Amino acid sequence: MIAIILAGGEGTRLRPLTRKIPKALIPIREKTLTELVLDIYKNAGISDFYLSIGYLAGQMVAYFGDGSGFGCQIRYLREEKPMGTAGPLLILKKQGEIPAEDFFMCNGDNLFALDLEKMLQAHQNNQAAATIALTQVADVTHFGIARLAGEKILEFMEKPSQKEAPSDYANSGYYVLSPEVFDYLPAKDFAMMEKDVFPALAKAGKLFGFKSDAQWFDTGTPERYERVKREWGGPFVSQSIKQDKFLAR
Repeated sequence: MIAIILAGGEGTRLRPLTRKIPKALIPIREKTLTELVLDIYKNAGISDFYLSIGYLAGQMVAYFGDGSGFGCQIRYLREEKPMGTAGPLLILKKQGEIPAEDFFMCNGDNLFALDLEKMLQAHQNNQAAATIALTQVADVTHFGIARLAGEKILEFMEKPSQKEAPSDYANSGYYVLSPEVFDYLPAKDFAMMEKDVFPALAKAGKLFGFKSDAQWFDTGTPERYERVKREWGGPFVSQSIKQDKFLAR
C-alpha cells in the first residue's frame, strides 16, 4: 500500500524561514516536518511513498533521495506549476499509474497521531471512495467543517461562524482513497480535493468521515509551528497494518 504526501507548498506564512527551504523541510526538534509525517505512516507499516513536490523541489530530492536512508521507498511527483491539492492524482492518472488498491494521502503540513489501521478498516467497511479523518476543533471559524449523517459526509462548510457550523469536526488533511476516486477527477490541469473532488463524492454518497481525538497539529502559521515544536508527541503506537488488508475490494 502506498501513501502520497503533499510536500510542494511554499509556506509563505512561515517566511522568512521558508525563503530558502521548502516548508516540507522546516525543522521540528531533530527532524524535518516531512520526516515526522513519514514516521506516522511507517509506524503503521507503510514503506512505499510518493512525495508531491514543487517549490524548491531539488532540495527535497537531495534530502530524501530514494528513501533508503529513511527506511522506506520514495518516488516523486513533480509539479512544474501548481496543480492544486489533487495534483498528485492528476499526475498519476496522466502517467497511467493509478493504484490498484486503497491508498493513503495527506497534506504534508499537518501532523496527526491517528490510528491508521482503524481508519482503513472503517473505509473498507463503508465501501467508501474516500474517507477523511476528522478532528474536533474549538474554533470552527478557521477550518472546513463537516456536515455529517452518521459516518457519511454530506458537505463541508468553509470557515463558518460558530452559529452556522454544522458540527465541530474539521478536515484534518489525512485521507484514505480508493482507485474509484480517479473517476471523479475533473478534466483539467488544476484541481482541489476540497472543492472539486470531495463535493462530487459527497453528492454520490461515497464520502465518509473517520473521527479521531488523537493529537493533531497544523503548522501553517508561526504560532502553530512553535506549538508543534513544543507539544508533538509522536505517531500512534500500534501493531503494523498487515499487507493482506490492502487487497483491492
